[in-house]
Amino acid sequence: AEVKHELPNDAFLGLVSETLAEGHTAIIWVNGYSMRPFIEFGRDKVKLASAETYQVGDAVLAEIAKGHYVLHRIIKKEGNKLTLQGDGNVRGVEYCTMADVRGVVTEYIRPSRTLLADDACLQRKIRLWRMLRPIRRYLLFLYKAVI
Repeated sequence: AEVKHELPNDAFLGLVSETLAEGHTAIIWVNGYSMRPFIEFGRDKVKLASAETYQVGDAVLAEIAKGHYVLHRIIKKEGNKLTLQGDGNVRGVEYCTMADVRGVVTEYIRPSRTLLADDACLQRKIRLWRMLRPIRRYLLFLYKAVI
C-alpha cells in the first residue's frame, strides 16, 4: 500500500526551495486553482528548476512573504522588481524581487503528456491569455463549466 504524507504548504515549499537552491530540480503537484487554465489542481504537476534570470511570462515559485509561497506568472518586470499574478486570477497581484524567486516552471506535467515551458504553441497561448485579461472572468466561468 502506498503511504502518503502531507506537509503544510509553507514547510513543503520551503524544502522545495532548498532543493532548488542546491541546483536540483523538483516535481510538485499543484495545489489550488489560481493557475487555471494552464495548470489544473488535482491533475497537473510541474517541474521546477532554478535559473539565473526570469522573464515576463515565466511561471515561478516565489516567496512573497516569510514562509508564504506562490506559484504564479510574472506579468511585469521592472529592473529587480517583479509583479506576479495567477493565470486564474482576475485581479490581485503579488510583488517580489528577483531574489525572492526560488524556481521557474520548466515543464507542465499532465496525465497524458508533458509540455516544455518554452514550447512555442504554449507560449502563444500564454501571451493570448495575458491579452485577454479584461475578459478573463468570463472565460474562466466558461472553463469551469466545461471541466
